Amino acid sequence: MYRERPSRLAGAVVWARTMEAGAARPVLPDGCMDLLWRDGELFVAGPDTHAYVPYAAAGVRYAGVRFAPGAGPAAIGVPAHELRDRRVALAALWPGAEVRRLTERIAQAPDPAAALEAVALARAEEPDPRMRAVVAMLDAGRSVAASAEAVGLGTRALHRRSLDAFGYGPKTLARVLRLQRAVALVQAGVPYAEAALAAGCADQAHLAREMRALAGTTLTAYAEAANRETSTPSGSWSVA
Repeated sequence: MYRERPSRLAGAVVWARTMEAGAARPVLPDGCMDLLWRDGELFVAGPDTHAYVPYAAAGVRYAGVRFAPGAGPAAIGVPAHELRDRRVALAALWPGAEVRRLTERIAQAPDPAAALEAVALARAEEPDPRMRAVVAMLDAGRSVAASAEAVGLGTRALHRRSLDAFGYGPKTLARVLRLQRAVALVQAGVPYAEAALAAGCADQAHLAREMRALAGTTLTAYAEAANRETSTPSGSWSVA
């Protein structure tokens, strides 16, 4: 079971998950960093360059705060590229005493996800507005060169800043955002060929190659896995 809601932290998402028996659906690259709690453990998920498949015993509970692309490093205190494709214990990044105190507080909270969100809100800082603008432009399909020019940076300077903010360069970020757009359209019922073109791919075959390269699976297999684990939540939570 997976559910999520918008966070009080701008652009972030609060989510919760209870693992079920069997393999979970892959977590697709999204240019984001997550602050995570897993049944008494705090850690950070860095930005991924390929899909990550979570494995845990049935019944294990997760809560997470997914920062907007580029916002995680300021809150976590580590450049994104240092955590790329990694899951790191928070105690390796923050003072151990503080992490133990936070872990106990979250474990005792009626809603661990809300408690984790409070931690993120207390640590959050305003991300670089130029990087936020770059995300918006790349997500709208603008080229890397045009995005760099629009924010007053050369392409090399943009690449350096992108490594710190997103964990990888702007070209990779553009591919990741394009795949996210395509998957969202497919999950909304748009036919594959139409979704590919609307997301910015050359054609359906191009989208299929990107899905294989970045997610290691097919759109059909991913959609089926997503449908299996999505359930109707209660209260203020919305279905992912």
